[in-house]
Amino acid sequence: MADSTRTLTLGGGGGLGSYRPRGLRETARHYALLPLRIFLGVTFVYAGLDKLTDKAFLDASGPGSLADQLKGIEASDAAGVPALIDLAQHSPTAFGWSILLGEIAVGLGVLFGLFGRLAALGGALISLSLWLTVSWAADPYYLGNDLAYLMAWLPMILAGTPYFSLDALLAKRRRRM
Repeated sequence: MADSTRTLTLGGGGGLGSYRPRGLRETARHYALLPLRIFLGVTFVYAGLDKLTDKAFLDASGPGSLADQLKGIEASDAAGVPALIDLAQHSPTAFGWSILLGEIAVGLGVLFGLFGRLAALGGALISLSLWLTVSWAADPYYLGNDLAYLMAWLPMILAGTPYFSLDALLAKRRRRM
């Protein structure tokens, strides 16, 4: 019964603070996903900001633009989703904005642990769409990194962000009410 009443907090008292796992195994179990969460969050925020600050990415055409990159993808190289490529080619600027804003939202959601499972699902969907379109034709398959990102999102979808997160803080607040 005592285990279920312990809460995680950062620092001294109150707020996010006095949870102390007993032993190395319990510590590892509770914090095992933090490095993955930080890596994925920082990577996706960086990817979104990189696209946002790239002068060419959001252009309707030209070298370095998303439209130019999409032209390089053969419809036959996509795994049964040429419709996604067609949609992106129809409006590459809008598609580019949706990708970069999605990456930033996913990254911040995972980093701050706000709606962690939903953010992880968003990251998995972005990675899945990139794998099925951009890196599907990678041969051998392990040379395409989008599949690895997709697999990295799965534990985050299953576990959420229960520690050092706004989700944990909100859950604690709901329990008090």
